[in-house]
Amino acid sequence: MSMQLKGIGASNGVAINKSYLLVQPKFDITDAIVDNPTVEIKRFHKALEDSATQLTKIKAIATNKLGADKAEVFEAHIQIVNDPEIIQEVERTINETKVNAAFAIRFVFDKYFEMFKNMTDTYFKERAADVKDVKRRVLSNILNVALPNIVGINEEVIIIAHDLTPSETALLDKKYVKGFITEIGGRTSHAAIMARTMEIPAILGLEDILNKVKNDQVVALNGLTGEVEIEPKNPEEWKKLITLFEKEKQELKKYINVPSITVDGHKVHLGANIGKPSDVDAIIAHGAEGIGLYRSEFLYMDNDHWPTEDEQYDGYKAVLEKMTDKLVVIRTLDIGGDKKLSYFQFPHEDNPFLGYRAIRFCLDNKEIFKTQLRALGRASVFGKLGIMFPMIATIDEFKEAKSFAESTFAELRKEGKKVSDDIQLGMMTEIPSSAVLAKQFGKYADFFSIGTNDLNQYTFACDRMSQKVAYLYQPNNPSLLSLVKFTIDGGHLNKRWIGMCGEMAGDILSIPILLGLGLDEFSMSATSIPKARMIVNNLSFKECQLLANKTLELDTMAEVTNLVSNFLKQKKLI
Repeated sequence: MSMQLKGIGASNGVAINKSYLLVQPKFDITDAIVDNPTVEIKRFHKALEDSATQLTKIKAIATNKLGADKAEVFEAHIQIVNDPEIIQEVERTINETKVNAAFAIRFVFDKYFEMFKNMTDTYFKERAADVKDVKRRVLSNILNVALPNIVGINEEVIIIAHDLTPSETALLDKKYVKGFITEIGGRTSHAAIMARTMEIPAILGLEDILNKVKNDQVVALNGLTGEVEIEPKNPEEWKKLITLFEKEKQELKKYINVPSITVDGHKVHLGANIGKPSDVDAIIAHGAEGIGLYRSEFLYMDNDHWPTEDEQYDGYKAVLEKMTDKLVVIRTLDIGGDKKLSYFQFPHEDNPFLGYRAIRFCLDNKEIFKTQLRALGRASVFGKLGIMFPMIATIDEFKEAKSFAESTFAELRKEGKKVSDDIQLGMMTEIPSSAVLAKQFGKYADFFSIGTNDLNQYTFACDRMSQKVAYLYQPNNPSLLSLVKFTIDGGHLNKRWIGMCGEMAGDILSIPILLGLGLDEFSMSATSIPKARMIVNNLSFKECQLLANKTLELDTMAEVTNLVSNFLKQKKLI
């Protein structure tokens, strides 16, 4: 009997194949007390060695399949395996409580998993999957329980799983794995990112799917819409969709290296978001016209000390040089709240996500801030640099940050160091107060970049990662669109350019609205760029303006979605 379901479309594409249920092994772990903790610690270290060896092999496979940048996640896994803090804590647990190694491993890794899981920043929240993945591998080695043999798949299937870890995703062979569906995860999870890189259709967050489908049942999925059909009524219709998708994919290639211009001559820029210098090659290959967000916090998060001026300089310089004359917008340190550092203890706060973080932390720790600004100033001569300050709430905050940056650059020049005379100093718009006051901010900021992920959370007072209030994550709600309009109009009154670096910028149901509202720059993941450019280049700016004005008069996001969907269908763009 046919069954239709819907999850989160995480990687575009259509597939119809037999299902392959990927069931994780169960580990039989007791809290049995041991007589000789030293023996258990030796067993623990052997499991770590075996895990590191396996991960090195997986990294080599991933490098071959996905490229060195995407394979870096496995280097992170190797670092977790070798993390002295985790190792010492497991050893201490075994020595002090006399529990067996497997119990100690689970206890300690679960502690770190919960720490990451409870972070609100999407990227860092998803890093909990890394800890869970490594825990599973170490336990499999110490208990001699085999992990699922993904490499052994030798026929075309759609994988159904509770979750796919990064190491499992890296082992997928596109020749046989035509798609996958998981019960948990979102668009920013490693599984989703790798699926998009490998161009494998994927749907995530489809609860209880393992109990709704059996092995070898025919399953069809649409990775764009999130639609799944078990035992489809009309298989031929799904096969037609596959043909259409493959045709579209070939057609999208012509949009990689062309300007982003509407049919009536309105030009915008499509840029990309990156986290590391190694991401640059991929965004260039997909036709990015610049970098709208370089998350500099990764230089800090991936370190065991405050990164030095030279360490930061090298990272910024590498990106600016590769992007040549294209604008690179680097966000200053966005740390605190959910983003912790192993080498700095933040003060306890009842609500740290609205507390001591981002620009608030930097303005209170000027020496740390100055080190970053000096590195940015020195690197500025190697390309076209924009610097933006995160979580700006008041005019005074921005003026203080801007003044400190300018005095730092002046200090560098006095030392005889070269600094570009054309550095743009802008701000993130992610707090409603700064959106409403955009006209006044425009007197001081060179540009605005709208961070819709946080702006949504602060507007609706909801944690977008909380399942209980997930219904409130509504980027196309007229209230949020109104704040976007405030920002764009306020910036334009002062002749400032306005960008967007949240997930909304690459959403095809948001692009026509944002285009009509006058957004100047859309920054998104690399693989979203060709599709976004195809949408932009086949729309009329004047028609999008009319559409955007209509959306602001509606009551709900559902009404907005329906209006935009019909608009794009009429244009035969979806």
